[in-house]
Amino acid sequence: MTKYKHFIGIHIQRQGAQGMNSGKRCGKFTAFVAIKLAATVFLLSDLPICISAFSLKNSPTVSFSNSAASASQIGHCRGTRYSNNVPSVDRSFILGSRWRGECTIALDVSKSSSSTSEKSNKKKKKKLTRPERKALERERKEMALHRNRQRLKHHNNKAYKKDKSPYELHSEAVNCLTKDSTADEVVRAIKRAQNFHDHHDIKNIEKFLIEEVDEHFAYGYRGSLLARLAVAALHMTNHEMARQAIEVRKRDHRAGMLPLESAAIIRGLLRVHNVSDAIEVLNDELSLPLDGTSLEDPFNQDRLKHRALAISSLASRHFYEGEPQMAVRACQMLSQLGPVIRLAKMGPEDVTMPWLRIIQGAAECESKRRDGTVKIDDEASFPCNLVFAVLDAMTTFPSDNNDQVYEALPNALVRRTVFITGAVDMSGLPAADRGEAVFIGRSNVGKSSLVNMVTNRKSLAYTSKRPGKTQQFNYFAVNDKPEKEREIRYGDQVEGEKDADSFYIVDLPGFGFAKVPQQQQREWATFMEAYLANRKTLSVVFHLVDARHGPTDEDERIMKLAGTLLDRKVSYVVVLTKADKNVKGSNKKKKKEGKVSVDVMETLRETMKRSNVSSAPVILTSAETKLGRDDMWRYLRIAAEA
Repeated sequence: MTKYKHFIGIHIQRQGAQGMNSGKRCGKFTAFVAIKLAATVFLLSDLPICISAFSLKNSPTVSFSNSAASASQIGHCRGTRYSNNVPSVDRSFILGSRWRGECTIALDVSKSSSSTSEKSNKKKKKKLTRPERKALERERKEMALHRNRQRLKHHNNKAYKKDKSPYELHSEAVNCLTKDSTADEVVRAIKRAQNFHDHHDIKNIEKFLIEEVDEHFAYGYRGSLLARLAVAALHMTNHEMARQAIEVRKRDHRAGMLPLESAAIIRGLLRVHNVSDAIEVLNDELSLPLDGTSLEDPFNQDRLKHRALAISSLASRHFYEGEPQMAVRACQMLSQLGPVIRLAKMGPEDVTMPWLRIIQGAAECESKRRDGTVKIDDEASFPCNLVFAVLDAMTTFPSDNNDQVYEALPNALVRRTVFITGAVDMSGLPAADRGEAVFIGRSNVGKSSLVNMVTNRKSLAYTSKRPGKTQQFNYFAVNDKPEKEREIRYGDQVEGEKDADSFYIVDLPGFGFAKVPQQQQREWATFMEAYLANRKTLSVVFHLVDARHGPTDEDERIMKLAGTLLDRKVSYVVVLTKADKNVKGSNKKKKKEGKVSVDVMETLRETMKRSNVSSAPVILTSAETKLGRDDMWRYLRIAAEA
């Protein structure tokens, strides 16, 4: 049997008579017969009939009641068609009868989805598993969240209709802007418009900020909102809107412009290749502090910081885009800014420069320059390797000796290394066709380790704890032509030319207590004197001195040779090695910075003065902590450009 939830029941009353049954439940067929019988009997007996509609949950019910009812409340149906209180029907059983006319009674039955067999299955319903219960809970939560969103949307729409604003937005969170809107709401609207590229919203926000409100809106925060609007407009390539926002910001909020916002605008302008406007904003809003003002003032330090970051964005972007002219110009601007930042007593933690990104961009641009993809009109005015322009800027800034940065530096400058020859006299030297950088010093001072450090190679030069491991003038070619090693080993003719920044690194034998015969030591000394005096392509001499002990008698003799034999064009540099050994304890930061005692420095200065090399620069290095790599490459560049 099928169960019915809704139907038209019939309440039939005969006035002045007792009812037969009251509240008897029956099935569909029984109800049909009872209704047919009741309608026929009472219609033929010419009695008033009352018909009412009601519903029960289970089965159709026919009720005969003996209570009195007023026929006038519903009406007589003799000879008429009665349909009051009858809802729309899905299925009707029409019961007809003839007596002085026609009366129609409709039974409405709405079929449900379950049956008697399903009713028995319902009692045996299985318990839900844990995943099913959790899924049901999630579904209920999502439905509740959806209802809350709809309620919030309805509330916002209701509020909007009450106080309608012409600056309506597509956002559900902020659907319109008024003078009562907060700065946070405007920022949220700008971010949404930028993320979704909603041109309708961004135009309404522009009109609101420029035409509707004045400079006092949001407690004077309007200038920052205009800067944020300019960045969003540039992101959406709406240059006219960005330019107007920048101009209004300069006109109304110049006194309150923040360096952080100016730097963001510059990066946005560079993103759309608007370099001229970016440089204009840089020189106007992020200019150097005026003379007479304190560089240590927090606002001036903040301005210097964001000026440096903006210029670094200018450099890196143009390196990656293959425009070395503007990138090198930006590096020159950084070189001029570095000393000012040092005067402001700002450390590397105050100015977190993206040196790694700039170096990688310069290396990529240099690679395109070598293969001819990038053309430079005036090659003579540019460094032989574009990474050297970055290096010039890095050496002027405070350094934190970052391993990742200073490993990328030699990797960008040293692409290929190959051992050329080991010479024992002047006749065994290779052709003087490029610059040469010489590493000289007493035995066991760390020459080979320093060579490996500056080239970022583990075993380019052999190292040993036994003094005197190096017993000849070892020549290493940097950035020679590809397959040069095959040409040296097997005598094959290899096509190609060396790179423009190719040079030789020369590792000389150690002097002093090397475990070699005295005759061989004298031959080394004679060879070295002839080399220093007569080698035309010699560019730079690195004299290595142990930072723990200071200069020895042998070091003083080498200094005197350098002071008398070296040409003025040759750079002489004193390098203090093993500076990390002077730091006691396990403080890694201090070990990275290195240390040299005051006594050692005084002794060194006096020795240099007696040897006529007092003006030579002194570099503090450590092959263990990679200290001094940037300073070493400043002078290796001289050999590369020779």
